[in-house]
Amino acid sequence: MRNIDAQEVHSRVREMVMHAATHLPRDVEQALENAKQTEPTDTAREILDQLLKNARLAREKSLPLCQDTGVAIFFVELGAQCRIQGGDLTEVLNEAMVEAYEKAYLRKSLCHPLTRANTGNNTPAFIHYELVSGQELKIQFMAKGGGSENMSRCTMLTPAQGWEGIKEFVFNRMAEAGPNPCPPTIVGVGVGGTFDLAPVLAKKALFRPLDQPHPDSDVAAMEGELLQGINELGIGPMGLGGATTSLGVRMNVSPCHIASLPLAINVQCHSSRHEEVVL
Repeated sequence: MRNIDAQEVHSRVREMVMHAATHLPRDVEQALENAKQTEPTDTAREILDQLLKNARLAREKSLPLCQDTGVAIFFVELGAQCRIQGGDLTEVLNEAMVEAYEKAYLRKSLCHPLTRANTGNNTPAFIHYELVSGQELKIQFMAKGGGSENMSRCTMLTPAQGWEGIKEFVFNRMAEAGPNPCPPTIVGVGVGGTFDLAPVLAKKALFRPLDQPHPDSDVAAMEGELLQGINELGIGPMGLGGATTSLGVRMNVSPCHIASLPLAINVQCHSSRHEEVVL
């Protein structure tokens, strides 16, 4: 059994949250650079250039990439042979997030769903736990803004609808979303599982780097087909037209019931703020 000090977890997570808010991941920045080189529309190229300048300024001046500093989402893989010593892991993650949002002057966006009263400190963080083998603790963090999250959807297709039904749903959803999720987007797709699992699959897919194809060549080909179709919608950067509506599609697939075909789409904006730490 390996012991991991709760204070070390707190420190690493706090720094990770602050860094994610101000540093666009390199793969996303490179995807924006690539899109600027291939984008045929003048207005779209100018917008992509502005997004890249914004990313550089945020990194250099330690300023938030976006004023919507988002909901704190964690995916945690806890090794069966490791133990958190000196604190409860859920409490540690929430405390580290709160401290990071205070220290970095990040906007607190969490509120009661009906009264809309702000919780005051961006709690609670939304944490997905998975028990895995080994002695490591892997923590992935995502700051998820409201504009992109609001454009996400989950549905239950019939098995007969199959791949054609999946494409139709994805393309229709992204067409309806239009400029609202601040494109160019990254689109997470969850296929299979159950009604509650499909959205988790879709959200977790957003952590896979844009320069890292899916290990299953069939799934990778489906991601490419979806990306092509989304970009053919012509919505373009910030919804002002162009060939770059999305930078990438990331899909996770899971077995499901023979009578079901769960499907979820989790949309991420161009400010795809996420990081991970392994202890």
